[in-house]
Amino acid sequence: MITDYRLDDVVQMKKDHPCKKSHYWKIIRLGADVKIKCMGCGAVVIMDRPEFERKCKKIIERSEG
Repeated sequence: MITDYRLDDVVQMKKDHPCKKSHYWKIIRLGADVKIKCMGCGAVVIMDRPEFERKCKKIIERSEG
């Protein structure tokens, strides 16, 4: 379970997006809910923080700051 993540980090989830264009997601909003954007097709998914932490596999790229 990953708990140290920031806005604009690129993460890999346990399951890929059905578009099959990219395996990576960018965090675009943090709060009680987490909003992530598919790096392939641009689809946006919102999930609550505990669900995100459970489904996140690893951080691929850290944001600056």
